[in-house]
Amino acid sequence: MELLAIPTKPIEGQKPGTSGLRKKTSVFMGLHYLENFIQAIWNAVGVQGKTLVLGGDGRYFNDRAAQVILRMAAAAGVSKVIVGQGALLSTPAASHVIRSRGANGGIIMSASHNPGGPDADFGVKYNISNGGPAPEGITDAIFAATKSLTEYQIVETQDIDLSVIGTTELSGMQIEIIDPVEDYAALMETLFDFPKIRALFEGGFTMRFDAMHAITGPYATRILEDVLGAPEGTVLNGIPSPDFGNGHPDPNPIWAKPLVDLVMSDAAPDFAAASDGDGDRNMILGKGVYVTPSDSLAVLASLAHLAPGYAGGLKGVARSMPTSRAVDYVAAAKGIDCYETPTGWKFFGNLLDDGRATLCGEESAGTGSDHVREKDGLWAVLLWLNILAETGKSVANILTDHWQTYGRNYYSRHDYEDVDADAANKMMARLNAMLPDLPGEVIAGMTIESADEFAYDDPVDGSHSAHQGTRVSFTDGTRIVFRLSGTGTVGATLRVYLEKREEDPAKQHNDPQDALSAAIEAAETIAKIKEYTGRDGPNVRT
Repeated sequence: MELLAIPTKPIEGQKPGTSGLRKKTSVFMGLHYLENFIQAIWNAVGVQGKTLVLGGDGRYFNDRAAQVILRMAAAAGVSKVIVGQGALLSTPAASHVIRSRGANGGIIMSASHNPGGPDADFGVKYNISNGGPAPEGITDAIFAATKSLTEYQIVETQDIDLSVIGTTELSGMQIEIIDPVEDYAALMETLFDFPKIRALFEGGFTMRFDAMHAITGPYATRILEDVLGAPEGTVLNGIPSPDFGNGHPDPNPIWAKPLVDLVMSDAAPDFAAASDGDGDRNMILGKGVYVTPSDSLAVLASLAHLAPGYAGGLKGVARSMPTSRAVDYVAAAKGIDCYETPTGWKFFGNLLDDGRATLCGEESAGTGSDHVREKDGLWAVLLWLNILAETGKSVANILTDHWQTYGRNYYSRHDYEDVDADAANKMMARLNAMLPDLPGEVIAGMTIESADEFAYDDPVDGSHSAHQGTRVSFTDGTRIVFRLSGTGTVGATLRVYLEKREEDPAKQHNDPQDALSAAIEAAETIAKIKEYTGRDGPNVRT
């Protein structure tokens, strides 16, 4: 073995965002690219003598990147790296391992719900000692480090065998290879009533869980089938694949259409769910029912006390700004605080660490609690199962009861993917310039009450985050949010969030798009989406 110092120079465009750095796989595989970014992390956070966690979602290049990161960790003087067997760890499981093993941080290799493969996407994210994504101060420091690199250090050696659980050593650094599921499964058993859920399955309750050829497959198989006794075959597409079965591992009605078609058919199971590439997102379904992420968050906030881990009630709840305000009404009824944060799970971290919130959620199919510091897809599924077991009700009945109690927030997200970034930025600039003049305007038969660009002041550390999306609210409870997303690797994604409040449970719409027709018209009128994007409509409606 030999320690090498490889001369290099900065590579442009290495700024990590809310979910780390995501690029095309070919970019990460390019000369020095991955090495530069890892060295920038080491330089920014200081890792000598520390313990780190390493794992990923198994996408293409995951195994090779893990070997590079281990060799660079040894060169940087890291004391110990805890690695998931086969370099695999779901994002919530990695968060738990960091927290439960007292690690100083961790590297998660994933591009979340983005496709995988040599022509698709790869990503690297640094999580801090609380198990959550690095805050802006650290990601800014990493970005600064990428601009001043002159060399990276790496140990020259043969590949480490990551297939066998146990302990090995590399240039004085201990490498502990762990079962990627074991610690996480043990945590879930402390939160949920496994005997009651097991009895549910014994009573003939049927379920399908689509792992989408992604990392949650082994977790769901172990917990749902092996521990809880769900019949073999409950977990679909349960073996992780480097290209996710040549699919798009995003649990929504478009990319998980076969599962949606199943629950809408005569052969529908009692309950169905799906998770994404790295295991932190979820989709919830029942017979003939799709549960929006916003409604799921509100239902879980209302009924979480039925699970042992939350029997004492919730300290508070938090949602990202674009998420519907359905959970706000639950919080008000329960007399607990409800926080509105920017998009990005890292903004929930301070609230969770400070004991201000127990349950958090984002409209983009992310839900979680203070058990880890990431959103957690399988956790949300297990909480739903616990609620179904305790109430004996169907998913449809739980939703109907919820709407009758708290009112209904019709909600949809329209995604315009891979639009020209310059055109999208010009559209947003025009829209934001109009904001002071919008209140009082009547559009699509609705009167605008307020319009602003959302900014957030963290109640724990006082940090300020500006330019977090544009909100337009109407006097009838309708709300439209416009936001450019950074989760893609090509162009820009314009997300338009549409919401309409309905207090009267007798006024129900079978199709939320019908209920939101005036909001859809108003969004086009205000922002001139078609003119700027050239699109007649969104790529995806959820």
